[in-house]
Amino acid sequence: MEAVQITCMIVDDEPMAVNLVESYVEKTPYLTLKKKCNSAIEAMQFLNTEKVDLLFLDIQMPDLTGLEFSKMLPKQSRVIFTTAFDQYALEGFKVEALDYLLKPFDYAEFLTAANKALAWFSLLRAGATTNTPVVSEEKEFLFVKSEYKQLRIKLADVLYFEGLKDYIKIWLKDNPKPILTLMSLKSLEEELPASNFMRVHRSFIVSLKYVEVVERSQIIINKQRITVSEQYKPRFLEYINDNSLNS
Repeated sequence: MEAVQITCMIVDDEPMAVNLVESYVEKTPYLTLKKKCNSAIEAMQFLNTEKVDLLFLDIQMPDLTGLEFSKMLPKQSRVIFTTAFDQYALEGFKVEALDYLLKPFDYAEFLTAANKALAWFSLLRAGATTNTPVVSEEKEFLFVKSEYKQLRIKLADVLYFEGLKDYIKIWLKDNPKPILTLMSLKSLEEELPASNFMRVHRSFIVSLKYVEVVERSQIIINKQRITVSEQYKPRFLEYINDNSLNS
């Protein structure tokens, strides 16, 4: 099997930060640096003529922020943010990134984020873009393609599904890392048993049995807060009312 190679660029207005990330890229065999940029404007000009798989992108930059720039990227490009924002601040933004690195970060943290990119591009180049879930007739498990393999997943172990553009993270109980698979959340939703799973956001389908707390417009599953968007709120509230002792 041919090893996956990922082209990348670094976009940061701090020269020391650029140099640090460059040194980390050079240590990582599957990464190839195509360009270093000190602004999003410079990066945009480069991407007008060249293709790059992955951007290590700072958020706080003059003229055009990393968040603003990320919304203008070509479809095939993915982002790992390098930022001074903490996790909770980032959750307030509608961003679709493979990961983020909180400054200052070391090589181990960098490599963890880069490995997520490797997993994503491995799926993409394995031809999994046409992947569709196969759910058993008894609705007890499903098969999904992940990292060149078909994985059998018990639906009873699924906490929630998280959709990010054209791939899905499957979060399981007793498993700190999600399973990544290329498929649409819509196609998955059509196959799942409606009595056990409900879409509550354009990016989330949750297992109803693992909903621990409902607080305003958020639900908590395994310490993860998931917003119930306005589009899906009426159906979710109907489910809550139907299963409430006060109804």
